[in-house]
Amino acid sequence: MDDPAQQKPPTFWQMLHSVIAAAFGVQSAKNRARDFTHGKPGHFIALGVLFTLLFVLVLIGVVKVILHLAVA
Repeated sequence: MDDPAQQKPPTFWQMLHSVIAAAFGVQSAKNRARDFTHGKPGHFIALGVLFTLLFVLVLIGVVKVILHLAVA
């Protein structure tokens, strides 16, 4: 029988977990199947863009700190 919990759309935290796991290439088959059957593509795209932007900004910040410390 179908589990009622499997029919609900993924929560924000489940989507965030899926986006981060997919970014690093370690998404499980179970979560991927849940995302493709119950998730909305627009939500994952928006979360993926935001995650990528945040990731790039953090990398820029880390490089600036390292360069600042290297010059001092």
